[in-house]
Amino acid sequence: MIQGLRPLAVAAAALSLAACAMLPQLSGKAPENVSPSSAAGPIPTKLSGYLSPAALDGAALLGPPPAEASLRGQADRAQYNETRSMAGSARWTQAIADNDIWAGGALKGYACAAGKEIGPKATPVLYQLLHRIELDVRTIGTPAKNHYGRLRPMIGDSQQICVPREDWMKTNASYPSGHAMVGWSWGLILSELEPAKADGLMAAGRAVGDSRVICGVHFQSDIEAGRTLASAMVARLHGDPEFQRDLAAARKELARAPAMSCPA
Repeated sequence: MIQGLRPLAVAAAALSLAACAMLPQLSGKAPENVSPSSAAGPIPTKLSGYLSPAALDGAALLGPPPAEASLRGQADRAQYNETRSMAGSARWTQAIADNDIWAGGALKGYACAAGKEIGPKATPVLYQLLHRIELDVRTIGTPAKNHYGRLRPMIGDSQQICVPREDWMKTNASYPSGHAMVGWSWGLILSELEPAKADGLMAAGRAVGDSRVICGVHFQSDIEAGRTLASAMVARLHGDPEFQRDLAAARKELARAPAMSCPA
């Protein structure tokens, strides 16, 4: 039996190493004034999203997460263990900043990629649109999270993660990743508004999800599921007239937004 399991373990390790190699290794200066808080919670708002919970069945679309004993499940765990060695690196610091998608490094990453200021003052229509999409992520993603109830990778494990451990992490499910959904959705929408900057904008969207693996608060398959569900959600949003109106207004607003330059 042990001999029969060895090829599975080798294959899982190979999958993990390949996944780790795909995570971008940033060589630039780490973000400054980054606090390791868990400030990933929603900002106060009276807004609502564009979609109703019935707009998409995320649980049915995604299917269940990998079983722990499967090759993908083993690769998920191996990658979690591998990425603990990134603690203290510039990429680890970036992952802390990306934890807060609004006030941290995430939104700034899109602005740098677009070469335009993005925020409540410079682009209020676009900022509101992005906020409403984040609310849609909760509407569409939460039922799938609750349906599958996958525990986060650090539950029952004492290795370092990039944010403080809090009680809500024990009950807030891991699959799919909400941060990955937001990151990918914003990348898709902003790439539509600035198609010439799509490479950088989608890279920024990918980084938000990758940061969750580096942080140790999600498995890689949680990130992949988040991106899949985000893609379906954005496609569904394009059938909503109100979203289409806001998107058209945001395109005009972004075209005249102040230029922004960021250090390489």
